[in-house]
Amino acid sequence: MSLGEILGLHHVKVPVSDLARSRSWYERVFELQPNVEFADEDGVVRGVAYRARGGFALSLREDPARAHAMAGYDPFAILVESREDLDSWVQRLDALGIDHWPVTMGALGWLIGFHDPDGLQLKLYTHEVHGLERKNRRRVAG
Repeated sequence: MSLGEILGLHHVKVPVSDLARSRSWYERVFELQPNVEFADEDGVVRGVAYRARGGFALSLREDPARAHAMAGYDPFAILVESREDLDSWVQRLDALGIDHWPVTMGALGWLIGFHDPDGLQLKLYTHEVHGLERKNRRRVAG
């Protein structure tokens, strides 16, 4: 039996402790518009899905226990094309008053990291490789 080709990720689901707060933050930072809302059996909205430019698909699901457990963890990195694009994200985060790392050399490309309202570590990582040889080739950010 032949397996079908994997085309990429369908979406990433992020647990959040306060859906309204996280919606506001993610929509502001990434300029997202809701695509679908998910309600519980009482009709209370507990999740939202977004599909943004470049095929980036993200869902937020209210789950305080899991959000707390994942604080400080970096489950995924968002791909941008180049160091120049990453620099424009630095300017955007600065304009929004969001603390972030300086641009850092990752294993292959450049990256920055910052935290969402629940402390989940988000990274933007370049497709463009830096081509710089690292001393002591050990595990690095990224």
